[in-house]
Amino acid sequence: MVDGLRLYNSLTRLEEPFEPSDGNDVRFFVCGQTVYDDAHLGHAKSYINFDVVARWLRRKGYKVRYIQNITDVDDKIIARAKERNEDPMALARRFEERFLEDMDRIGVRKNVDRYPRSHDFIVQITGQIRLLAKRGYVYSLGQDIYFDVAKFKDYTKLSGMKLEELERHRIEAKEGKRHTYDFAVWKEAKEGEPSWDITIEIDGSEKGFKGRPGWHIEDTAMSVSIFGEQYDLHGGARELIFPHHSNEIAQAEAAYGKRPFVKYWIHSGVLSVNGEKMSKSLGNFITIRDILKSYSPESLRMFVCSTHYAKDIDYNEKAIIEARKRLAYMNSSLSAFYNCEEDGTAGPQARQVVDALEKEFGNAMDDNFNTPLALTALVKAAEGLRSIAESQGKVNKSDKEYAISKMLGCASVLGLLEDGAFKKAMPKEAAELIKERDRLRKERMFDKADAIRGELRDKYGIGIEDSEYGTVWYNV
Repeated sequence: MVDGLRLYNSLTRLEEPFEPSDGNDVRFFVCGQTVYDDAHLGHAKSYINFDVVARWLRRKGYKVRYIQNITDVDDKIIARAKERNEDPMALARRFEERFLEDMDRIGVRKNVDRYPRSHDFIVQITGQIRLLAKRGYVYSLGQDIYFDVAKFKDYTKLSGMKLEELERHRIEAKEGKRHTYDFAVWKEAKEGEPSWDITIEIDGSEKGFKGRPGWHIEDTAMSVSIFGEQYDLHGGARELIFPHHSNEIAQAEAAYGKRPFVKYWIHSGVLSVNGEKMSKSLGNFITIRDILKSYSPESLRMFVCSTHYAKDIDYNEKAIIEARKRLAYMNSSLSAFYNCEEDGTAGPQARQVVDALEKEFGNAMDDNFNTPLALTALVKAAEGLRSIAESQGKVNKSDKEYAISKMLGCASVLGLLEDGAFKKAMPKEAAELIKERDRLRKERMFDKADAIRGELRDKYGIGIEDSEYGTVWYNV
C-alpha cells in the first residue's frame, strides 16, 4: 500500500515512502519500560510520540499490531530491590502496574495491543541463544554467554559509527571478553537474584548455565515470537540506537539469516529539563505522576506534539503553560461553535474550514509525522469555527455535526479534544466576569482582576490564561 506517507528511516538515513511488507498489515514494536521506578517525562515524550504514529497509521486504514515490551528482569530492577530489601519480581509487578496506570492517564495504553514481559519469554530467549551458538556467534565466559561482534558484518550499520568509536559509549565491562564491545545474551545470576537453568551446546559441548537474559536478547526473542523473523517498524528513543538497537539487529540477523530484521527504524528525540539532562542528582527528575498533579494529560500531549518527534525538547514551566494555553484556545473555540444556536438557513463555511483542515493535517502527518505543522492546522481550524460562531451566532445543524466530526477526527490522532471539555458551555455570568477582568487589566487594576480569576475558579471551576489568542479558559 503506497499512499503518500513518508518517514525518516534511521537505518538508511533517508526519508522513504512507507510500504509495509504485507500490504495493509503493519507490525510495530516499540522498546518499552524497565519497571524499577515510576515513568518520567522522557518516557512520556517517547510513548506519546509513538502513540501518535500508531494512531495516524490506523486512521489511514492500516491494520496495526502495536507491541511494547515490559522489561521485568534487569540489573536496575535487581539493584533497586536490594536497596529496598524487596523481592525483585514483586517490585517489578508494582512498578509495572503504576506504569500502566500512567499510560492509561496519558491516552497511550488503549492503543497498544500487547505489553509482553521478559520473564514470559525465557523459552524463546533460550531458543534464540541456541541458534546463535549453532551458527558460531556466541561464546561462554564462565556462566555468561557473549555475542562475538567481530563475527557479525555491518554491526555499525544503524549507528553509523566505526568499531573503534564504540568503546566511548555504553559498553559492558567484563574481564576475559574477546572484544570490549561484545555484549551479553545471558548473564550469570548472583545469589538471591531471579534465575533460570538452561542448557546450550556451545564451543562444541553441552553446557548448563544458571542465570538470566541479557538486556538486548529479550526484545528480539519476543518480537520474533510475535511478528516473525522480519517485520515493518521499530521505534525507540534515539539514545537506544547504540548499543541496544544495534545489538537487536545483530542478534536477529545472525540467528535467522534474514535481512533486514526490521524495514523501518524510527527514533524519538531526547527530553531535557530547563536545559539540563534530567537526573535525580540534579533535582530535576519529573515523573508523569508529578506533572499530572498540575497539568492535564492533554496539556502534556499538546506540549509533546508541539515539537517534531525526532527532535529534542526542553521541558520548562513556560513551555507547558504555553501548551495549556494553546489547548485552552482550541477547546474554548470549539466550545463556542459546539454550543452555538442551530439554524437551518446558515451557510456552508464550517464545512469549508474543516475540509481545508483535513487536507493540511493529512499532508503534515504524511510528512514524517510532522505534528507541529498538524497542530498549526488544528488551531487555524478552531479559529475559523470560532469566527463563524461569533460572527453568525447560528450554525446549520448538519454543518455543525460535520465540522465537529472532522475536527475531532484530526485532533484524536494527537490525543487531543478527547476529554469532551469543549462540550461544556461557558456560563453567561462567567463570560461577563471574563469581560470585566479584561477591562480591569486594561485599566491596570490588577488586584481586582486577580480577584475575578479566583472567583472564576472557585465558583465556576474555570481557569483562565492570558495568551497570544487573548484570554482563554479551561475547566479545572
